[in-house]
Amino acid sequence: MMTWTAYEQGSTVGKKGREGGVIRVDDEYTGAARIILEQDCLRAPYAITSSVYGYMLHTRFLADDETAQYALDEMKAMLAEIVDLIPAEGDPDESARMDAVDEAVESFMRQFP
Repeated sequence: MMTWTAYEQGSTVGKKGREGGVIRVDDEYTGAARIILEQDCLRAPYAITSSVYGYMLHTRFLADDETAQYALDEMKAMLAEIVDLIPAEGDPDESARMDAVDEAVESFMRQFP
């Protein structure tokens, strides 16, 4: 089950984001991933910036609210899957799990250009 919570107790919502828009959603997953939805950005009406700390940072630009909301939900699910693949320190399958993380990140980038 995915457990996303408001980043910094929601204190960033309503502020200006890195893409120049107003932050509408800023959520974090288990302290390992973050996703931000901005509206009225400089380059596009909507932007979703997603990150898995230490592994990836990716921004996607979208044209309308409905598409942005749908994309946000899809991206959250896939980000959670990536985080859940990250091996714990000393994991005996660390190498194989890191290969799976790399593949999942590449898949994420292809699925959400």
